Amino acid sequence: MKTKHIQYQTQGTCSQLIDVTADENDVIQQVFFLGGCNGNLQGISKLVCGQKIDDVISRVSGIRCGSKLTSCPDQLSRALEQLKNAPLEDK
Repeated sequence: MKTKHIQYQTQGTCSQLIDVTADENDVIQQVFFLGGCNGNLQGISKLVCGQKIDDVISRVSGIRCGSKLTSCPDQLSRALEQLKNAPLEDK
């Protein structure tokens, strides 16, 4: 199976990094957040695994955290936009 993988440096959130992998059909295989609200981010990770990249982007893009202009879910959507264009690699 071929996969694509990125590590995305977040901006404007408590989490600092999102590590995300998808398969050749753009189905998310795993998501790890570094930093942030551990329980919430574990929950988000579990909910998006097995979902299509575009479906997750449409659901979480633009979510804000309090008065911040972004959130961890919004940052995930930005990471997924980059992941869509990442090269496929043999796993």
